[in-house]
Parts: sequence; structure tokens; C-alpha cells
Amino acid sequence: MFLHIGGDIALPIKNIIAIMDIETTTISKDSKEFLKIAEEEGFIESISDDLPKSFIITEIDKKSKIYLSPISSITLQKRSGFIEGISNL
Repeated sequence: MFLHIGGDIALPIKNIIAIMDIETTTISKDSKEFLKIAEEEGFIESISDDLPKSFIITEIDKKSKIYLSPISSITLQKRSGFIEGISNL
């Protein structure tokens, strides 16, 4: 199953490690530092020119990648749960 995270990007759910809210997680100094280092090392991809509301940490082929999404973490988590609910039918 896939999760549409904005723009033209849909990720396999099995590759998603975490869906994080930008506003609440960037309060922490450690989270800010994590995102800063990830950006410097080229692990971050912005999906849209809009302000990001969430970031999604993924691992694909043993490589980490972080997507900045204009869609809220709550909406993304609901979408992923909806997909899981359908698969249990």
C-alpha cells in the first residue's frame, strides 16, 4: 500500500519510519539539529513551495530520506490508518 504525502509523491507504507509534526517537534533543540544536519547532508526533499506542516522519515534501499510535506501529520496518519483498515476487510 502507498501513502500520498503531497505533490506527486506517494510512498510505500512499509518504508515509512515516522510521520512528525513540524511545529511541535522543532521546539526541541535536538530535533532542529537533526533536521539541520539532514538538510546539509542532502537527505531532505521538499515536496512543495508551501510551508511544510510535517516531515516523513523513510528508508528506501537502506538509504534514509526525509520528505517535507504541506499536509499535516494528523491527516497523513489518518490516511495511513484508513489504508490499513481497508486491508483488514
